[in-house]
Amino acid sequence: MSPGLIIAAPRSGAGKTTLMLGLLRALTRRGIAIQPAKCGPDYIDPAFHTVATGRQSYNLDSWSMRPALLDSLISKLSSAADLVICEASMGLFDGAATQGACGDGSSADISARTGWPVILVLDVSGQAQSAGAVAAGFARFRNDVKIAGVILNRVASERHRHLCTVAVERAGMKVLGALPYNEGLSLPARHLGLVQAGETSGLNAQLDVLANFVTEHVDIDALLDTPRVSFASKDQAACFFPPPGQRIALAHDNAFSFVYPHVLAGWRKAGAEILPFSPLADQGPDMSADVCWLPGGYPELYAAQLAANSNFKSTLRTFACSAPVHGECGGYMVLGETLEDADGRSHEMTGLLGLRTSFAKRRMNLGYRSVVALTENLLGPAGTRYRGHEFHYSTVLDRGADEPLFTVTDANGVLLGQAGSIRGSVSGSFFHLIDIRDA
Repeated sequence: MSPGLIIAAPRSGAGKTTLMLGLLRALTRRGIAIQPAKCGPDYIDPAFHTVATGRQSYNLDSWSMRPALLDSLISKLSSAADLVICEASMGLFDGAATQGACGDGSSADISARTGWPVILVLDVSGQAQSAGAVAAGFARFRNDVKIAGVILNRVASERHRHLCTVAVERAGMKVLGALPYNEGLSLPARHLGLVQAGETSGLNAQLDVLANFVTEHVDIDALLDTPRVSFASKDQAACFFPPPGQRIALAHDNAFSFVYPHVLAGWRKAGAEILPFSPLADQGPDMSADVCWLPGGYPELYAAQLAANSNFKSTLRTFACSAPVHGECGGYMVLGETLEDADGRSHEMTGLLGLRTSFAKRRMNLGYRSVVALTENLLGPAGTRYRGHEFHYSTVLDRGADEPLFTVTDANGVLLGQAGSIRGSVSGSFFHLIDIRDA
C-alpha cells in the first residue's frame, strides 16, 4: 500500500486548493504516480485534481460512508499509485456535531483512520508570530492526528516569512514552504465553489503556472521526506451502492456533472453499463437503457438553453413512459414544470414532476442529510435509508401535487420533514446520494 498525506488548513479560503493543485501537477511532472482524493462531499475540487494528475480523484467521507465502503476506497487509492494526496474540506477539524457512519465527516477523521499525516496550510496574512500559536493548537487538538509540516500562505515579505517561520518552529513544527501573496493565481469561482474544471479556459496552462509557483516556494523534497504512513488494509470487500439498472442513461455535461466517482465505480463493478448523453447538446437518453439518471450541476445557468432543447425534453418524456427516471438536485429541478433563472425569468422544463423552482429567490441549503424512502422508487424499496448531503441555493416555489419521496433528518438527527417528489416511475429530490445507511 502507498503512503498518503492530507493537505489541510484551519478554515476554508486559506489556500489549500491552490497548494493542492500546484503540488499535484508538480509531482506528476516529476513522473511520480500521485493518486488524488478529497475529504468530504465535494464535486468540484476532485475534477480539478483529475485534470492535474490524469487520475480520477475520489471522495472519502467518514459521516456518510459505511466502514466497508470507506476502507475499500482507501485501499483502492493506496494500491493505485506511489503516493496518495488528499485535500481536506473546510477546516481540518470541521464536521458534523454528531457522529455518522465512521465519524463526524471531518478531514481529521480521515487522517486518524488512515494514519496519513497532515500538511497544514496557514494563511498568515494579518498576523506574524501568532501563526505559531495556531499551528501549536492544531498539533495538540487530537492525539490521533499528526501535523507533519506547515506551509505558510499569503506571505507579505521576507521579514514576515522569517517571523512566522521562527514562531512555527518554536512550536515544534517544520516549515516546508512559504507562498507569497499573489492575487493573480486565483481560479474563477461561482456560487457553489470554483467554476467547473470543464468550463475553465486554459486550465492545463493555469495548472502549470500553479506548479511552477509551488515548486519555487515549497521545498518539495522535504515535503516528500516527511514521515508518511501506508494505510493498513482491513481486507474488506468493496461495498458500493448497487446500480439502479443494468444499462443506465446518465446525463453528463456542464449542466449535469455532479455525480460521485465512487457511485459510478460501484455501478460498473456490479456490471452496469453507463450510457452518457448531453441535454445541453439536445440529446435524450438512450431508449434501450433500463433507467435514466439526471445528476446535479448547474441547470440554473443554462435554463433558457435547456428549455429550448425540444429533442432532449420530448425524448426524456417518452423514455419516462416505460422506464424509471431519477433526478438529483439540478436534475430534480429539470424534471419539474418550470425553473426560474437568476433574473427571475421562468423557463419551461420537462414537466415530469409538478415542481417549480427559483434561482432568483436564493437561500443556501447546506449540510449532511439522512433520508428514508417513503415509497418504492428507482433507488430501492420503501423504508430504505441513505446518507448524503444537500448543497444548493435554489428554492421551491411549488412542489405540486406529487407525493413526497423521502423523510429527511439533518446530521444532528433533527427531522426536517418530507422532501422530494415521486410521480409514477419518475422521482427526484435535492438530496445527493453518497451511500446506503445501515439500520
